[in-house]
Amino acid sequence: MNADIKINFINSIDKISASDWQNLNSSPCPFLRYDFFNALEKSHSASAKQGWQAHHLVATTNNEVTAVMPMYLKSHSCGEYVFDWDWADAFKRHDINYYPKLVATIPFTPVSSDKLLSSQLQVNELFEPLIEHCQQENINSWHILYCNEIKTALPEDVYQRNTVQFHWFNRDYKTFDDFLNRFTSRKRKNTRKERLSILEQDIKIRQLKNSEITEKDLEFFYLTYQLTYLKRGHQPHLNYEFFRQLLLNMTDNILLIIASNEQEDIACALFFYDDSQLYGRYWGCTKHYNNLHFELCYYRGIEFCIQNKLRSFNPGTQGEHKIQRGFEPVLTHSYHWIKHAAFRMAIKNFCQQEQQHMLTYQQQCQQILPFRKYDE
Repeated sequence: MNADIKINFINSIDKISASDWQNLNSSPCPFLRYDFFNALEKSHSASAKQGWQAHHLVATTNNEVTAVMPMYLKSHSCGEYVFDWDWADAFKRHDINYYPKLVATIPFTPVSSDKLLSSQLQVNELFEPLIEHCQQENINSWHILYCNEIKTALPEDVYQRNTVQFHWFNRDYKTFDDFLNRFTSRKRKNTRKERLSILEQDIKIRQLKNSEITEKDLEFFYLTYQLTYLKRGHQPHLNYEFFRQLLLNMTDNILLIIASNEQEDIACALFFYDDSQLYGRYWGCTKHYNNLHFELCYYRGIEFCIQNKLRSFNPGTQGEHKIQRGFEPVLTHSYHWIKHAAFRMAIKNFCQQEQQHMLTYQQQCQQILPFRKYDE
């Protein structure tokens, strides 16, 4: 790395200007916008109290900001979706501290994107400065999650992990039926049956974009968002103020789909979108109805992509049930460094075995997609 480049770490997004951040950000991804990170911090959804202490990397050259990588000091592993709980447990059994760790990610948002905002630096150029920083500051590891794949050879003590997500891809479909025509007959009938069941249950659906979303709509969404977590015995990660700020400052990136019966609203799904992609993020309901989750979270999202000529749809992590609905398995990438030398070989072996497992799993999922064979 150029010796003129200085690396610093800041503990608040206030210490970098919105203009500097956005000048470095060439990605259309809504989750990389300054407004998104600002809402996380200003609402205290990502804060030291929540175990997400801002520790953003800022590179400067001749006092000009040339790179930013959003990072956090973590005291737990919640909200990351590249799971290292087993690593933490192994450290604990040996009375060794696993935390604090330094994580480059978008909090609570497992979306692959450029985690480094810069036209001058590459992510792998930061490996050594990050290692040096962790060694100096008593930080036990660093992790760069859901980033683009690094094609160059990795240093001996930096390990790659993969997970599998299921994404939908728009192959110039004109209508939803055009998309369904790629399915085998049985799968096509099953999907149409699921969608028909929504009409048979007298459910009405409205689709709201941006400024069409009212405070009342947002309040209903947040109720269902809370219920989703409470049903599992958890507290929600994000507070109402976070979503309110997004509605104020990111009005060109939000899609809210709400379902209702004759009496009241019963369910909704919140999405974000940019010029080429749709991102499914949160779903919740006050009452259970057959296939309503599939309709709101998947089928309506696919229709939105077709209507708006978006290239792809990332509906969120996990969920093999997405495969039969036309979502294809894709690999995600993350990179990890562990300070404790005695654990490195075990973790390296784990990562290598996991990588092979994920590649095999991706191939197996590919074989059970609903598409007719001659269309693959």
